[in-house]
Amino acid sequence: MSIFTPTNQIRLTNVAVVRTRRAGKRFEIACYRNKVMGWRSGAEKDIDEVLQTNTVFVNVSKGQVAKKEDLLKAFGTDDQTEICKMILTNGELQVSDKERQTQLEQMFRDIATIVADKCVNPETKRPYTVILIERAMKDIHYSVKPNKSTKQQALEVIRQLKENMQIERAHMRLRFILPPKEGKKLKEKLKPLIKVIESEDFDEQLEIVCLIDPGCFREIDELIRCETKGKGTLEVLSLKDVEEGDEKFE
Repeated sequence: MSIFTPTNQIRLTNVAVVRTRRAGKRFEIACYRNKVMGWRSGAEKDIDEVLQTNTVFVNVSKGQVAKKEDLLKAFGTDDQTEICKMILTNGELQVSDKERQTQLEQMFRDIATIVADKCVNPETKRPYTVILIERAMKDIHYSVKPNKSTKQQALEVIRQLKENMQIERAHMRLRFILPPKEGKKLKEKLKPLIKVIESEDFDEQLEIVCLIDPGCFREIDELIRCETKGKGTLEVLSLKDVEEGDEKFE
């Protein structure tokens, strides 16, 4: 797709148009086709790598630039780059039906890959294959949301799959070393955040090896740092507590 813009005599190639409607008017931006999904997933951070130009249009193909007063009314600012970011994040990517289907299929696979990488069967501790997760996603009729990141959707898929199969996020294995003065008191605060205590040794310091849900890691880290005033230590022994071999449906 090649678009000729008479306003600045620049021919834009490989254009992906992202469109939104605000205050009763249409606004469009011109992006590089292979960069839009990267921006939305968080893989691409540089806006200049995504936008062909940081100009806001009412019609990209005709080169019609949006008026300043319309931008102020619709977005509350006339900062073109900031408006481009808003449209890029929330607007609708204009693609053909075939392109949209290809993108959705790729996102579906990417979501399944994230879920398979993060999860196990809680009974066997074995990971599921990507193909098996894809099949399970189809069984629950999961519909990909093109405007949400694959990571966000993977967390939603995990929640939905829990209703139909044995699956949970693989536990992280941690080691805490806590000062004796704060150790026992802090252990009681940490207990609700710990899934399994594998070993506990209280000599000069309290040392605990345990399994936790990855979603609790930040809270545990902050709790140890604040309660021990930096004297306690937290070590990640393994990011995923899994058994060898893949899980299979009987």
